[in-house]
Amino acid sequence: MPFVDAETAAKNKYDVIVVGSGAGGGQAAYTLTMSGARVLMLEAGRNYDPGRETAMFQTPDMAPLRGTGTPEKPFGFYDATVDGGWQVPGEPYTQASTDKSQRFEWWRARMLGGRTNHWGRISLRNGPYDFKPRSRDGLGFDWPIAYADLAPYYDKVEMLVGVYGSNEGLENTPDSPEGCLLPPPKPIVSDLLVQKHGSKLGLPTVACHRAVLTRPLDWKNAPARLHPGNAAAQQIIARDMRRRSPCFWATPCGQGCSIRANYQSTTVHLPPALETGKLDIVCDAMVAEVMLAADGRASGVRFVDKHSGKSREARARVVVLAASACETARILLNSKSAQFPQGLANASGKVGKYIMDTVGSDLDGQIPLLENLPPHNEEGASGLHMYVPWWQYQEQKAGKLGFARGYHIEFTGGRRMPGFGTAAGLEWLTGGSYGRKFKQDARRYYGSFIGFSGRGEMIPNEQSFCEIDPQVKDKWGIPVLRFHWQWSEHEIRQARHMQKTFADLIEAMGGRVRGKAQLDGDGAIHPGGNIIHEVGGALMGDDPRASVVDKWCQAWDVKNLFLADGSVFPSNADKNPTLTIMANAWRVADRILERMQRKEL
Repeated sequence: MPFVDAETAAKNKYDVIVVGSGAGGGQAAYTLTMSGARVLMLEAGRNYDPGRETAMFQTPDMAPLRGTGTPEKPFGFYDATVDGGWQVPGEPYTQASTDKSQRFEWWRARMLGGRTNHWGRISLRNGPYDFKPRSRDGLGFDWPIAYADLAPYYDKVEMLVGVYGSNEGLENTPDSPEGCLLPPPKPIVSDLLVQKHGSKLGLPTVACHRAVLTRPLDWKNAPARLHPGNAAAQQIIARDMRRRSPCFWATPCGQGCSIRANYQSTTVHLPPALETGKLDIVCDAMVAEVMLAADGRASGVRFVDKHSGKSREARARVVVLAASACETARILLNSKSAQFPQGLANASGKVGKYIMDTVGSDLDGQIPLLENLPPHNEEGASGLHMYVPWWQYQEQKAGKLGFARGYHIEFTGGRRMPGFGTAAGLEWLTGGSYGRKFKQDARRYYGSFIGFSGRGEMIPNEQSFCEIDPQVKDKWGIPVLRFHWQWSEHEIRQARHMQKTFADLIEAMGGRVRGKAQLDGDGAIHPGGNIIHEVGGALMGDDPRASVVDKWCQAWDVKNLFLADGSVFPSNADKNPTLTIMANAWRVADRILERMQRKEL
């Protein structure tokens, strides 16, 4: 496999340098190499092979501390993130305020494939409203593209990575054409209970869309739809699709997947891209800046080889930044020159501005109807089988809710493999028990809990942004980011609405809320960065005075510089951003190929 060292990469000349190996970088590299472009991928973290490193079949009792989270592994011992988290040793970031409500916590995954090794695989399409939110309610920004522009790329990504789900014909929740979706797994008992009682409250509970294979991919027909007229690419992806196995529900997706049943860049995008022979990958390559040629075009990037600590340069006709929203903004802001004293592609002054995260709020309940169920297999897909899309678009448009943007509901229940603390924390139900009674209580209540999570849209605001800290540098000598953050009343009211909805739903099921629903103040909302869905920082737009890139994600100021991650998002819909990042990255890569063929790049 063409993993090369920093010195080798510095000697070669490439068509395109792609910075980052996650959803955006992986998709861009895949699309470019399958069409014959020679690509260098630079990844700040170490190499990672899910085939060798995934803890398949391992249970919590086999792990230190029974797999519970630690500061080094916040999501537990088995989480696939081998290096990274909200804090990365030697790579700090700073906060502009000591006020807890104004802090942004930045999650980074320093490994090949980035966050795609860790994520929840929820793969929802943005709807037509989500591309034109300002036109609908007068707040935030419209995208310079519409749903119709991205729809063909949503189709391709779903066919390539494998997404299960169903078409329900719901408002602003797009259906997929025939052949795009895999069948969803069957609902579990708690799903059916939520569906039954949620319908009485007007909640549509439907199959979730997740990037997990429930059956083999259509390797006979899909390749021609993915790469029309490209026989070599069709052959490569047909072979690769046959190497991926459907899920057999044995290991939580967050541990990674050695059988390649779920989507990770390391199991879906990179193997076929490498098979083309057109992709070189350098890991442990910390990109510091984009370099400029005398004609004002990007000539390549400067990066630090983390093994030797030496600074290296790599060159290409085109540079694509897909390092994640905030890291891409950091690279641009650190790429200063006489022509761009405030950072590259920053003539508008908008680089780093308008960062957004998903609004999050959680509430748990205990449901007596689910107590003492007979043992049965309910492990399923280790993630959502069903969810509730936002259902109050019309009430919101009419101004009846007090907040402008919506949320969807994720919920978990069932009798999956017990984790740490299965019978701990029952005192609120039992008053405390010991010995035989404790065991009876554990059996009685196991599987009777349902956790609800709201995931909502944040409206971009001028108080939420990142900038370069004037004093602090990381261990590689690269200036770090300083964050400013503020939720608006729209997000705080939205989180309170989530809490009331969850409490009403738990009550409708005859259950009991654990703790207390947060219906006032700002205690309902998670801190910024906590949901790990940050986007923005280099928005796309129609006006170069108010945006960083155009509708093709091409920098207004540097014609051979493109962005292919969430940094370009003008809004952050309640839909999880990863599928949209991939669809847009494919679209951007197609644009680069088209312009290279016309000798414009």
